[in-house]
Amino acid sequence: MTQTSTTSPFSPIRTEAEAYSALKANIVSPGSRTYASRAAEALAFIEETGARRTRILGLVQEALSQLRLDMKYLIFDLEATRRERDSYKEQLDGK
Repeated sequence: MTQTSTTSPFSPIRTEAEAYSALKANIVSPGSRTYASRAAEALAFIEETGARRTRILGLVQEALSQLRLDMKYLIFDLEATRRERDSYKEQLDGK
């Protein structure tokens, strides 16, 4: 993946490894900005990434909980349907 020098190291297109490498290079490379401003920018990126991961994890956990509940209802419905089927079979065989 080739990138120009105008691309921000905080681009959401990068993989985590690429973003980390770019952050590291940006923080330790000499430039017009001070180390503190580069570190603050990197820290903001890290905090944003952590918040995004936490939000995604919450959504995944909620979806799994809903899936478990849906499965319980489906299993209950299947068992009830089987009982009804068996009951109707017994009624037909008994006649």
